[in-house]
This record gives sequence, structure tokens and C-alpha cells, in this order.
Amino acid sequence: MNEMKKVVISVLGLDRKGIIAKVSNVLYNNEANILDISQTIVSGYFTMILVADISAPGCSFDALSRELSDLGQELGVQIRTQLSEIFESMYRI
Repeated sequence: MNEMKKVVISVLGLDRKGIIAKVSNVLYNNEANILDISQTIVSGYFTMILVADISAPGCSFDALSRELSDLGQELGVQIRTQLSEIFESMYRI
């Protein structure tokens, strides 16, 4: 069995309808699976951090990252996609 490959996705911007639905749809279309998610709205600002499994053969980090970045521009929010290895490596040093 392949080792799980995870990404951390953060979303930040003014709140509006459909942000979670559209981000989830991009993940679904790229065969990514949401493992954990947290979102909140503070003074009209939407924030979300989620962890997704991108181990599926049809899921490409580069394609997913590009699609989410494009979606962020469309929605007027910042969407950042990073491999979880970056965070995990920081605490091993």
C-alpha cells in the first residue's frame, strides 16, 4: 500500500457564500479526500484550514494547487496549498 501524501490548504478572505462548496468541489474533482477541516468567520473574514489526502493516482499536487489558486482569484480569497511534509520536517530538526 502506498504511503499517504497529504496537503495543507489554507483559505483567507472576505466571507461570501459558496467558498467551502467550491473548494470541496475542486478537491473532489481531483480525487483528493478531506481528512480534517476547520473554518471560522471573524469580523467578516473567512478563514479555513484543511488537510487532504492526495494519494490517489489521479491526483496531482501541481494541478490541484493551480486549480485552487485560480479558484481563489475567482472568489477574491487567498488559497494556499502546501505539502504537509514541510510542516512535519520543521519539527524533526
